[in-house]
Order: sequence, then C-alpha cells, then structure tokens
Amino acid sequence: MRLLPAAKRLLLIIWPFLVIEALQVFLAVGSVNILSAGRAYVNGESLWSKAHKDAVASLIAYARTRDKQDFLRFKTEIAVPLGDQRARLELNKPQPDYDVVVRGFLQGRSHPDDMAGLIFLYRHFGQLSYMREVIGYWAQADEYIWQLAQEADALNAYIQSGRVEPGELERRVTRIEQISSHIPPLNTAFSSTLGEATRWTQAVLLGANIAFALTFVPLGVFFSYRMVKRSKGFEDKLARSEERFQLAVRGTNDGLWDWGMRTREVYYSPRYKQLLGYEDSELENTTAAFVSCLHPDDRKPTLFALRSHLRSDSPYDVECRLKTQSGEYRWFRMRGQAVRDGGGRPIRMAGSISDITDRKLAESEVFAEKERAQVTLESIGDAVITTDTRGLVDYLNPVAEKLTGWTMAEAQGRPLHLLFRLLDESTQKPAPDPIEAVVREGRAVEGPANLLLMRGDGTGIPIDESAAPIRDRTGHICGVVLVFHDVSRERQFAAKLSYQASHDALTGLINRREFEIRLRRALNSAAELQRQHAVMYLDLDQFKVVNDTCGHAAGDQLMQEVSRMLRRRLRDSDTLARLGGDEFGVLLENCSPEHAGTIAEGLRQTVADLVFAWHTRSFSISASIGLVNVCDGTFTLAEVMSAADATCYMAKEKGRNRVQTYSASDSELTHRHGEMEWAARIPRALDEGRLLLYSQEIMDLAGPTRKGAHVELLVRMVDEHGRLDPPMAFIPAAERYNLMPAIDRWVIRTAFSTLAAMQAAGRQDVPDTCAINLSGASIGDERFLEFVREQFAQYPIPHNAVCFEITETAVIGSMDKAVRFIEELRAFGCSFALDDFGAGMSSFAYLKRLPVDLVKIDGAFVKEMADDATDRAMVEAINHIGQMMGKRTIAEFVENDRTLALLRDIGVDFAQGYGIAKPMPFPLQDARSSANQDTLPACA
Repeated sequence: MRLLPAAKRLLLIIWPFLVIEALQVFLAVGSVNILSAGRAYVNGESLWSKAHKDAVASLIAYARTRDKQDFLRFKTEIAVPLGDQRARLELNKPQPDYDVVVRGFLQGRSHPDDMAGLIFLYRHFGQLSYMREVIGYWAQADEYIWQLAQEADALNAYIQSGRVEPGELERRVTRIEQISSHIPPLNTAFSSTLGEATRWTQAVLLGANIAFALTFVPLGVFFSYRMVKRSKGFEDKLARSEERFQLAVRGTNDGLWDWGMRTREVYYSPRYKQLLGYEDSELENTTAAFVSCLHPDDRKPTLFALRSHLRSDSPYDVECRLKTQSGEYRWFRMRGQAVRDGGGRPIRMAGSISDITDRKLAESEVFAEKERAQVTLESIGDAVITTDTRGLVDYLNPVAEKLTGWTMAEAQGRPLHLLFRLLDESTQKPAPDPIEAVVREGRAVEGPANLLLMRGDGTGIPIDESAAPIRDRTGHICGVVLVFHDVSRERQFAAKLSYQASHDALTGLINRREFEIRLRRALNSAAELQRQHAVMYLDLDQFKVVNDTCGHAAGDQLMQEVSRMLRRRLRDSDTLARLGGDEFGVLLENCSPEHAGTIAEGLRQTVADLVFAWHTRSFSISASIGLVNVCDGTFTLAEVMSAADATCYMAKEKGRNRVQTYSASDSELTHRHGEMEWAARIPRALDEGRLLLYSQEIMDLAGPTRKGAHVELLVRMVDEHGRLDPPMAFIPAAERYNLMPAIDRWVIRTAFSTLAAMQAAGRQDVPDTCAINLSGASIGDERFLEFVREQFAQYPIPHNAVCFEITETAVIGSMDKAVRFIEELRAFGCSFALDDFGAGMSSFAYLKRLPVDLVKIDGAFVKEMADDATDRAMVEAINHIGQMMGKRTIAEFVENDRTLALLRDIGVDFAQGYGIAKPMPFPLQDARSSANQDTLPACA
C-alpha cells in the first residue's frame, strides 16, 4: 500500500529508532529464551531426581511386600528418567526425530511450553564446555538408570516365579541400592555445573545487552537532535498555515451576497453557492437566479419582506426555503441591510445567508415530541398530575380524573389537598406532602410504601407515588409533576402468585419449595432449642397402575382423594406437602419418635383402607413410607431429604405398604446413599468428559488372525481426583436411576467417531469387529434405534464392524421390543451377541426367540472349568446347542493356557479374558506406556 506524505515523513523520522528497538527486542527475547531453557533443565533435573528416588523406594517396597502395586509405581516413576534418556539419545543423532524428542521430554514430565527451549539449548550450545560437562553427567546417570531398570525387571520375574529365597532377595535389594547410590553424586554434579553455566550465560547476556545499549545511545542522541531541528521548521510552517486557516474560517461561515441597484450587479460569494450545492460558474449572478430558487410557498412573503425593507427600512430577516442544485429544498435564514443615498433612496443592499435546516428539523421534532407527550399523557396507564410550586393543579390526565373523581376543568387552579388525601396504610396517618418534599430537596422523590389515596367519597385506593420537579429555562423549579400508580391489581396478583409459588395446583397442598422452607426452620429449631421433629417421605405404590389404565384424569382424582384423607389424619400443626408426582412429604414438629411411628403407621393404614373407584373399575391403594426422626442439629436439609427418600425406597424394596424408619447404622441405607451419590456424579462425569473407552481383545480360536481384529469396548470413569473407577462401582447405580441410556449413547457416539477417525488416518490397527454392550433401558427406548441410525449416517464406518451385546436380563421385560430392535439393526448389517449366557434359568428358551449371531458363555462356568467337571460339561452343552442353532460361541474369563486348550478341544469359536489380553485404552496410543495402566476387572 502506498504511504501518504504525512506517513512518509513520520517514517523518515522514526525509522532509526524502530531499527534500534527491534534489535534490542531481538537480543532481549534471545536472552530470555536462553535463560528460560536453562531454567527448564534445572526443573527437569529436579523432576528426574524425585522420580529416581520414588522409583527406588517403590522397588525396595516391592521386594519387601511383593505387592504388585509397588512395582507398578516403580514403573511409573522410572519412566520419567527413561523418557529424558530417550530424548537425549535422539538429540545426539545428526537428524533427530523431534516428535520422539518431545514425547521423551513429556514422559519426563517437562512442561510442554519448555520443549522448544530444551531442544534449542541442547542442539546449539551442547558443545560448549559447561553444557558438554552437564550432558556427560546426565549420560553417566542414565547408564545407572538403565541398570536399575534391568535389575527391577529381573527382581519382578524372580518374585513372580514364586520361588523366593530370603538370602537371594536381600542380595538383589543390596545390588539395587548399590546401583542407586551412584546416581545422587552425578545429580549433584549435574546441578552444580548447570548452575555455573547459567550464571556464566547470564553474565554474558547482561554484558551484551549493556554493550548494545551503550553503542546506540550516541546514535539516539544524533537522531533526536536532527528530529528536533526539523520539528522547529515544521512548527513555523504550521503557525503560518493555521493563521491562514483561521482567516478562511472567519470568512466562510455564512454565504455573502451584494446587490447594486443602480448598476444591477449581483455578487454571490463562493460559500453562498456552496450552500446551494453549486460550483462558482454554475449559478448566475442575477436577482432572477435567487428568485427562481425560492420555494413557491415562500416566494411572496420573502419578496414582501424585501420590499418593505427597501421602502421603510424595516428589518430584513426572513426564513425561507431555497432549491439546491440536487433539487432538494433546504431552509435558510436571509439577513440584509440597504445602503441609501442622501435622499434616502436605496442604492445597494448586502447581507448573508445561513443554512438553518437542522434547526428547523429540530424544531419540528420538538413540536412532534410535544404532541407525542400530550398523547402519551392522555393514554398512559398511570395518573399524572402537574401543579405549580404552591400546589395549585395545572393538569390531570384521564387516569388521574378517574382515580381522584375530579375532571380537569373542575380541578384546575384548586389546591391539591382539596382533591384527595394521602394516608399511610399501616398507621392511617397523613403521608408527607410530595410537593413540599420536591421543592425543598430540588429532586425527584419516591413516596413511602403502603400509601392510600383517599377520595372525596371516602374510598381508599392503594397506590405507588413519585414526584419530580418541573424546571424553567434558567433551571429554577416552576412546578411539580406527580405520578400515581394504582397497585390494587398488582396486590391481587402478588397474593395469587405467592399462593401459587408455595402450593400445588392440583391438591392445594404446599409444594416442595415451601415444604423445604418449613423443614429448614424446623431443623434450626432442633439444633438451637433441642426440639424433636419427624419427617416422612410417602410414595403411592399403585398410582402408576391407575394412571396407565384409566388415564390422567383418574390419577388426578386419586391424588386429590389421598390428599384429603391424609390431611384429616394429621394435626393442625403438622405439614403435608405434595413433593411431585405421587410423592408426599410430612413434617411432624415437636413430635417424639414413638408418636411419629404411630402417626406414620396410621397414615399407611389410611391409604391402605382406601378403595378408589373410577367408573366401573376399583383399585386398592397402598403407600410406602420412609420416616426420619430429627432430634438434634446433625442433619442438613439435603441430608434429611436424601435420608427420607432412601428410606422410602427401602420400604418399597422390602415389599411396599410398609413404614421404614431411618437408622444411620443401617448398611442397606448406606448402600442406597452411595448409589444416590453416584446418580449425581455420573451426569457430571458425562458433562465434564470423564468417561473413557477401553477395549479387550477377543481371540479367534479357529486359527491365527490379526491381533486386535475383534475387540469388546468397555467403559471406564475417571473420578473428580483423576482416579479410574471400575464399571461395577457406577454401572449398578446408572441402571437403577435410568442413566444407562445416556452412557450407551456416549459409548456409541465415541466408538463410531473413533473408528471413523482411525480409518481416515489409515491406521493398521482398526478392529474388524467392535462389540458394544447395550442396556435393557436403551433397547426399550423407542428413540434409541433412530439414534443408532443417525450415528451410522454421521460416521462412515462399515455396519458389519459393529456387534451389539445384550443380556438375557436386559430383554426379559420387553422381549418383543428387543426382537424388533435386533432384527432392524441386523438388516442394517450389524451383528448381535447374547452376553452372560447360562446365568439365567430360561437361557435356552430365550436363545430360541432372540435372533442373535453369537453366544457368550457366562464366565462363571469358564473360569474354573479346568478344575471342575460340572463347569466343563456346562460349557460343552452351551457350545453344542449354540452351534446346532447356527450361532458362534465366545468363552469369557479365560485366564490361563489350560482353559484355552480345553476350549479349543471343545470347539468354542472365540475366547476372551486376562489370559488373552487385558483391557487397554481405545484406541491404543503407545503400548510401552500403556502396558501397566489397567488392572481393573474386565466386566462391562
């Protein structure tokens, strides 16, 4: 882009400083980067030393305890110096692979932001004396680390052999300690030498920066002097230019005109023509040119004013519209004065013209605004009254007339206090005079709350009041405007909304929000006043039957009848609330545990005695009640509600139609609390992306196949502290609280997108078949089938690469839906496996009905089949029947070679278990770093 002259001049002035600054920044950045790289090596040595110490401690602990976890911790910690070793060896190559270097340093726990500095310092300064000495210490320490890793693997193999002798074990520990003892001196030498190198580098860089600065100080002085000299010249030119500009501005504010009556010469200044949009040569210097521009409606009055001035010397100051060159009419102010001869006859007239279009538009807008204000006051919903400072009424809008009962004609000029009185509703005393308050304070004021306007007929109307001053042009207060808002309807709405906010619309009982407010007050009294209360959570057992068979109208009628009956059984001081659906809450204040149990049993019996009739049908109703006694301040609101909910659920599980009392020592309730906590943690894990996919290989026993060709995908969850939770810790809670569909959808979406990404990247380890477990809740969800189709449409993966695994218990409640689900997706190209086959009593019957492709033999039979003839017979029978029906078989929980050999002899098609492969992260990123990550059971 071409620079403007001003920009060029600026660049000519400042370019030397830009160059100096750029060089200074370059040197400073280079210095900071070098020092930062040195700091990164110091930090890396600290991490290296700590990892070495932790690794040796874990290895010695492993030799003492033989706990596998200690050895795994050793592997984790020794990976840090080994990662740094891998990076160092790669950097020694003439053409290093920097991806390998970065992965090595990251394994050594160096920060990702330090990668570039670590590599730069090693590659470009590695041959300096200090750095060469530092790297030498590093290489010596790495030799001992390598020996330590070899000794650790040998120790692990020795311990795992099961033939451990104390003497030999102690000899190996001593060897490990001897190897480790060589490392700390090298670490000390490494740190000391690196410190000396850093201090030397800092001194060199500081000297370079100082020398650079001193070199360019004279240049800066020279260029500054030259700039000051040039600036003086610019200032002189600028002063002359500004003087000419001021003269020009003063002469061109208005257009000028001059009319010589004797010579008939007319002059229009350039500014005059410019105001009309003409160039100098486009407008003739004649009176006819002026007259032709006048608006037809303004021509007669303008010429009349001109003649009057020439005849009687009356002022010539008119406003008229002139047509511009574009054809637009604009408003102008014409002013002039005639020059007369000795006889008083005009011989010349001169004047000015100014564009007043903006002012005329503003005046028009002000007039329109006034009209709008008047219309607004007439139609506004609030009463508006204006008075003077003495309180005499000037104006009432229609709403004010209706509110006060006075018309404006009647009220105008009367004192305001004769129209109505203002009272404080709570005290019935006169309210402060708003007019006096505005005049005294000189600002807008708000009236007090609970204000009543008392009309002349004695009726009172609740209002909100505000008053504001009206000021004249000088800013003095000349009146007051009062605005009254009738709040009668708002009060009615507020009362109605308050009731609706705290009550259930169907039953008229208080709702959960109000119940929790009252319960919180009761808990406070229990803590502060040592009072005893009781809380009940009541759930109707047969409500869904009534709702499903007779419709929601019947369900609503039942809820109303139950509400009335329960309310009659309670004391006036007790609280009954509908918490939602068919759930009720009861708060018994100042009630002993014994009395609370009696009341709870009475409520249960009341519901049990009810026979609900709807048209020609009748239903017996019962209730499950959870009772929590609150005797002190140990409970919070959330804990009481959770305990009552869990206790009610226990009452349902134990047969319904019963009262279950909460006890903190009850193990079943503790388990229920745990599941309820999982119910809250699982959705958070889904939202925060803390679910992981793992895969476990399924081996084809018919012959050699590509490793990882057939896998089962398993789900894991990372807890809030970064630890891995096994599936059996959260899957039961997910099934109980209907969270499995969300987990199933996450697994399918993640699996499909991962497979598509692996295929797009051309990876060789893409599985031919991925088995995905489905829950019964997902199979019974009519929208889930459409979700699977959408995922296939979104991710271009082969349909036959997906095998869905279902269990007998998952489909037992909705067999027809399960069969349709399987047939739809099999037609799509997917395959199905029946998981845990043999665990149920009706497995063979379900096998005939379900159109599955594979049968997974329950691991309970496979695990001990090498030592249990009955288990082996069961495996043979299941395999035989499955293959007779044209289905392939998979044996689970294969943990050793003996079991694997027996399965081959029986003719089972596939095998899966820890004896084949452990679950690994999916997709596998680095087998060496992932080999010991998963030690959890392989259950889905």
